[in-house]
Amino acid sequence: MIARLRSLTSRWTTVVPVVAVVLLVVTWGRHLPGWTVALVTLVLAGSVLAAVHHAEVVAHRVGEPFGSLVLAVAVTIIEVALIVTLMLDGGDKSATLARDTVFAAVMITCNGVVGASLLVGSLRHGTAIFNPEGTGAALATVATLATLSLVLPTFTTSKPGPEFSTVQLSFAAVSSIVLYGLFVATQTIRHRDYFLPLTRQGEVITGEDHAEAPPARTALVSLGLLGLALVGVVGLAKGVSPAIESGVEAAGLPQAVVGVVIALLVLLPETIAALRAARRDRVQTSLNLALGSAMASIGLTIPAVALASVWLTGPLTLGLGATHMVLLALTVVVSSLTVVPGRATPLQGGVHLVLLAAYLELAINP
Repeated sequence: MIARLRSLTSRWTTVVPVVAVVLLVVTWGRHLPGWTVALVTLVLAGSVLAAVHHAEVVAHRVGEPFGSLVLAVAVTIIEVALIVTLMLDGGDKSATLARDTVFAAVMITCNGVVGASLLVGSLRHGTAIFNPEGTGAALATVATLATLSLVLPTFTTSKPGPEFSTVQLSFAAVSSIVLYGLFVATQTIRHRDYFLPLTRQGEVITGEDHAEAPPARTALVSLGLLGLALVGVVGLAKGVSPAIESGVEAAGLPQAVVGVVIALLVLLPETIAALRAARRDRVQTSLNLALGSAMASIGLTIPAVALASVWLTGPLTLGLGATHMVLLALTVVVSSLTVVPGRATPLQGGVHLVLLAAYLELAINP
């Protein structure tokens, strides 16, 4: 029976990414009627689940923290492509799309994914255990990237409004790449043990004993299918984005809500993978996914947007408003207090989730 279930899982996780890409090709650039939107949404959900499955296969083959890095970078690269494509097509209306989507990704990962993972891990195992050295380094990098890219443009005076000048944008782009590269080198080479899960006794878990790693060929196939699934997720999300924009406009909601919805869709695979890791008492893996995604979202998006600004004719607004800066500052402070002890209770998870709820409420009712 178990073998049969595994066979069925393997079949649908192989078929759905292919179907998603085919559907993407058929629907790309076309106006979608209601029934097509429903079909695309259904395939999109299937692609998310397939992406999580294949990411876990790859992660189990390469081990942590490489597995978390694979999913975070893969999702973010395609997220960047989605943002830049929408900005090139959207004109002045999309001037704040990069800012809104990146900030939404930061709030969703640092409060939503982190909070839910801590809550699940602590409720299931008493307390959530993680390595404060690696998690603290990731948080410091995220806070620096967010401040340089999203806060400083509000206070610069070279251009009117919350915008960077060309030189300032270039500096932010180069700084983002350098910091992200330094973090990846720290995570995967020099101090890899800081980002590995811990036992209840505080010992580093260097491998999983309960299951044999999949063969290299299986991992390579899953890596390819992971790429297909992520292309399907982001491409189909772009396909339904006009329906999302119409719904947001019809409901009288701010334009920033579009960025929130896009970030929620794109981050679904990582969210599910993080919660599964937390259930297995691998909260460090969950935090690697969450903070790594936030870091990659800023560290790859800002350079891409800086490059795309050569072709963009409208303004590029990156600076946050006062309300969002307060939420970002509160997130950094609370996250620092959460990380320092190296363990968390349901209270810390609940605090982070309340911060996410506050962000979502203020996005809808600014």
